[in-house]
Amino acid sequence: MPLITQLFAVLVFACLSFAARGEKLRIVTEPWAPYVYEEDGRSLGLDYETTAIVFKRLGIDVEWQFLPWKRCLSMLESGQADGALDIFHSDERDATLLYPSEPLSDVEFVMFYANERPHPFNTLEQLKGLTIGTSPGYLYSPDFSQSDLFTREPAPTHEANFGKLVRGRIDLLITDRRVGQHLLDQLGLRAQISENPTVISRQSQFLAVRRNAGMDLLVQRFGAELKRFKREPAYAELSARYGAAPAGSAPIRSATANGKTVEQQESGAR
Repeated sequence: MPLITQLFAVLVFACLSFAARGEKLRIVTEPWAPYVYEEDGRSLGLDYETTAIVFKRLGIDVEWQFLPWKRCLSMLESGQADGALDIFHSDERDATLLYPSEPLSDVEFVMFYANERPHPFNTLEQLKGLTIGTSPGYLYSPDFSQSDLFTREPAPTHEANFGKLVRGRIDLLITDRRVGQHLLDQLGLRAQISENPTVISRQSQFLAVRRNAGMDLLVQRFGAELKRFKREPAYAELSARYGAAPAGSAPIRSATANGKTVEQQESGAR
């Protein structure tokens, strides 16, 4: 058998070894509705269901664990997990993680405000003196996270941030557009809180796996199948179910600071 054929056979075997040995791929993630979450004992979400469909088509069984994000990263580093769902790409992680060429979804960080206390803005300079609710461990655009114009105040959960906003303990909060819209409905706050359409930063979310023997081909096959699925009507229906932009919503803008756009690719905490 030619050497190249032997090498290809080894890669295929390694990639399919989970199914062949009856083992499951161990994937960890943090609840991040509507992308991935649990409800009434069921796992749901745009990225979770998309990933489950792709793995089913590939014949790979998956064992899922929902944990705090820092624990997810720790399990990846220690080898207790094979991959993570909805993780941002960063140059630092390239040394230990493999990413498919196709992302699962795109995150848009925007601000939410209490209708009784609106704070309209187009640039970060217009946020001077305000207190903005953030999520611990999450990284935003450098212009936002390093600015000394305003105060960043973390809350333990997204729900806590929205509660602080309603009570006037913070002036604005920053979170992903779809996550925020989902929480407005879940918490019954749509009449009290609105979204500012200015985009603070954008980032893509991926399924990433640890760099080890056999994972290279698995990532390639996952990316190719994911790209195929995203062209199908079933994906369009899934995406619409989990947060299509509300009808009549304002056009998206990008905040600027000193003439520089805040819409940047950066290392994310997720």
